[in-house]
Amino acid sequence: MSARDIALNESEKLIGTEVGVSNWITVDQAMIDQFAKTTQDEQWIHIDPERAAAETPFGGAIAHGFLTLSLASRFAYDCFNMLPGQVMGINYGMNKLRFLKPVLAGSRLRGRFTLQKVTSKGPTNLLRENLLTIEIEGEKTPALIAEWLGMAVFED
Repeated sequence: MSARDIALNESEKLIGTEVGVSNWITVDQAMIDQFAKTTQDEQWIHIDPERAAAETPFGGAIAHGFLTLSLASRFAYDCFNMLPGQVMGINYGMNKLRFLKPVLAGSRLRGRFTLQKVTSKGPTNLLRENLLTIEIEGEKTPALIAEWLGMAVFED
């Protein structure tokens, strides 16, 4: 039995279960400002805390939704190791993504992963679909939910 086949069998047993919860990370104003410069999205609700506090219902500057989403990779590093025989993992995209609650500057976030589906894609690949929930510390509503697809590639 190949390493990919073993991983498929083991992964199928985990469908519907939480497979990882990351460490908390703080999204501060400096991180938001750096992301704004990098993406050239310097809308004032992100980079002008005083104006955002005065003119929005948020009470201050908020992180870009895509900044919040981009932290998914960091959260995955906390939660997933390479499987036996796996040579790399590839971000394969999203099936569904919803931004549910703005993230205020200074908030702490973490990722929670639940395996939803695993599919064989040829002799060396497994496509894994995880429900990703990015939680905001102290908030009932998460920042976002997404169905994240990851391709695990195994040696031939």
